[in-house]
Amino acid sequence: MLERIDQHKVFGGQQLRYRHRSQCLSCEMTFSLFLPENKNNRPTPLVLWLSGLTCDDQNFSTKSGFQKMANQLGLAVAIPDTSPRGEHVADSSDWDLGQGAGFYLNASQEPWKRNYQMYDYISQELSQLVPVLVPEFNGKEAIMGHSMGGYGALLLGLKKPERFQSISAFAPITQASQVAWGQKAFSAYLGTDQTSWRDWDLVHLISQTKQSPPIKITQGLADDFYPKQLQADQFLEASHHLPLEYQLVEGYDHSYYMIASFIDEHLKFHASHLQ
Repeated sequence: MLERIDQHKVFGGQQLRYRHRSQCLSCEMTFSLFLPENKNNRPTPLVLWLSGLTCDDQNFSTKSGFQKMANQLGLAVAIPDTSPRGEHVADSSDWDLGQGAGFYLNASQEPWKRNYQMYDYISQELSQLVPVLVPEFNGKEAIMGHSMGGYGALLLGLKKPERFQSISAFAPITQASQVAWGQKAFSAYLGTDQTSWRDWDLVHLISQTKQSPPIKITQGLADDFYPKQLQADQFLEASHHLPLEYQLVEGYDHSYYMIASFIDEHLKFHASHLQ
């Protein structure tokens, strides 16, 4: 059963929060949803936002200020949590593994595989739940995210190019199999046999992709994690044949200050492809 647990008016639209029992994740989950003001019953597209490590479904809605531009553009925005949650869900004492760090993939290893099926949760379960909550939903979707969520947005966008009209990311983990964050998550969730990582590796996926939705990436040059955790050379080389804009911005870090500074630009990018 879907239960609405929070509601606020903001910039003319409605910021909502829901709780439900997830079949994919075998636990209770929450997600947030912004609905734009729509007095004229115009068709409404949906943008999916995926958050980064340690975040939940509320960080983006409370820190980015996205609602003003989303309302002006007539975009609904759905924000899922970053992992399964609960006292019976496997976890780690490390901040970059376990709850808050689901990596938007389907785990195959114990003790993670029972709950950590985030790819199926986002691509299947939420795709059934959210659209019915959007009045005048026109069937068009885009996807975006930050850091681990930027990885997730690129992952889902490349695996589901027929579903999403556009993809964007802030400071994404584009070479997960080659950096510490990704290697740690992949080893735990997928096992140490690196051949099992290929289906979740963006460099491999994008090198096999002949056509993709337009992609926009913004990366701050003052980001403490750039370039060590957020190196992108091989990803960019493998994507040279695709419509991808990679934007380096001087002075911006990894925080929501960076996201807030460029969120309007990203939403306009998506709106241009969701008409």
